[in-house]
Amino acid sequence: MARTQHTTMRRALRREVAGTIGLLADEDDFAAMRRYRTFTFDDHKTYLRQAEGLLRSLASEGGHTTIALFDPEEYEEYCAEAGLDPDAPASRTRFTAELAAIGPTVPYDGQPLSALLPDLVDEAVRQATWEYATMLLARLGTCAVCGEDIGRAAFGRAADLLVQLLDTSGPGTRHLVCSVPAAPETLLAALHAAQDTEGNAQLDETEALEFTTVLAVGIATHSAAGLVMRTTADGRPDRVQGWRLHGDRLLPLTAAEVFDAYCTDAVSGDLVAPESGVDYCAAPPIGDDAPEEGHRH
Repeated sequence: MARTQHTTMRRALRREVAGTIGLLADEDDFAAMRRYRTFTFDDHKTYLRQAEGLLRSLASEGGHTTIALFDPEEYEEYCAEAGLDPDAPASRTRFTAELAAIGPTVPYDGQPLSALLPDLVDEAVRQATWEYATMLLARLGTCAVCGEDIGRAAFGRAADLLVQLLDTSGPGTRHLVCSVPAAPETLLAALHAAQDTEGNAQLDETEALEFTTVLAVGIATHSAAGLVMRTTADGRPDRVQGWRLHGDRLLPLTAAEVFDAYCTDAVSGDLVAPESGVDYCAAPPIGDDAPEEGHRH
């Protein structure tokens, strides 16, 4: 009788434990882990199928599980710094626990892995972009002329521009994308802004922080950055507007320039058919109260 009670209590406690699974999302990462003797899987599709089965089992028991991307290179570096044997399940467990604390994760809510993995990859890209943009701003230091922190000033200006964008775009739900040329890849940030019943913008704080940071990089480095905003409102076609960054102002694109940008494949340069029910519109100037060239550092 006592053993039965203890078993029941353990099962109840297990439902209170949150867990994280470090997942090898692509075949290259999976192949890299196969060099370890204690990693017993030899087929990526089978591995994903078994992982999905485990997730469903945990969910059926009432547990909460998050999924993180397991990067073999980061894992190897982690083991070297921590003095751990990389060919040991306990080391992989410790690394996964580290991912749960500092890395991008997504919760498992019963969806197929095929639907969850793109969200996980997007989350990892978002965090990597924000971390890289933050590092770039921190490295800029202070202005030799005025002593102002360049990154902090650019972030403040970017926040002001975002407020102006949301205030001048009219009613509707907005989706903004900012792109800033940088090495080795262009920095991209997206922001979704809904409205409450009083017309106030409803933002995800993390998205807003990432968007502002990427825009700040463009301002601080005087990059040829661009920004596109799509506005959706009931009873009217979607409106698409665009700006290019000039100094610390956003100069509006004409309707023709927005149309060309939206209807051209970014990779191939080929024309893409315009969407039906979409208006490509000229945009108002943003940050027009700034000096013509912005503050040069």
